[in-house]
Amino acid sequence: MLDVLLTPEALFALLTLTLLEIVLGIDNIVFISIITGKLPAEQQNRARITGLVLAMVMRLGLLMAIGFILRLDKPIIELPFAMPSTGSHSGEGAAEASGNLGLSVKDLLLLAGGLFLLAKSVSEIHGKIEGADHAPGAKGKSAMSAAIVQIILVDLVFSFDSILTAVGLTDIVPVMMIAVVLSLIVMLIFSGGIARFINKHPTFQILALSFLILIGFTLIVEGLHVHVAKGYVYFSVAFALAIEIVNLRIRKKSNPVQLRERAED
Repeated sequence: MLDVLLTPEALFALLTLTLLEIVLGIDNIVFISIITGKLPAEQQNRARITGLVLAMVMRLGLLMAIGFILRLDKPIIELPFAMPSTGSHSGEGAAEASGNLGLSVKDLLLLAGGLFLLAKSVSEIHGKIEGADHAPGAKGKSAMSAAIVQIILVDLVFSFDSILTAVGLTDIVPVMMIAVVLSLIVMLIFSGGIARFINKHPTFQILALSFLILIGFTLIVEGLHVHVAKGYVYFSVAFALAIEIVNLRIRKKSNPVQLRERAED
């Protein structure tokens, strides 16, 4: 086994997959940061770490059941219409050839996860705009439990998508497991800083929630067999983030005296 892991192909796959898992895990960190940001300060760190550890456990569990996971790609229901086929889903040809859209367990999971992300993100944005975001809510263990349940639901969707991505890069399960563990360790290290930054700047909270809306929409169309290149999604997010960072630096340089002078002019 060690000989297989130390081959150049396995090491390259490990490096590539670890980096990819870190990138794909950003949306998970963003969601966890938004959810835990509503908890009391003393519970936020514990909830965030719990969420990421659960994500790691869930992904390792799915990897150990990889054969079963791959069988979930077979259509179980058909809808009386067909989306433009991109060839990215196996097992769908017969259904789509007949003009129907065949949905598998994987597709249904992606659809449910995408709808959940859309509903949650829109609800959070509405709360921030209407001022309900700071309304008194559940405290203590009940708030913590509700946050953990939401994190588990989204972890399941993101983990499923992550495992399918890993299978496309390598068929060596130990390499996939090591990549998952390494990527989650990196996310654990940086998740606290990311969460504090997002929760400190309201405009970045809205940007993060908009990012989750985009991810939710992507999951929905993926569930409908329309492939969306993740590179386009992440480039759009990176561009918007860069613009907001520039705006943040400009706002920091504009002190109240300068603002009054501009108003008088």
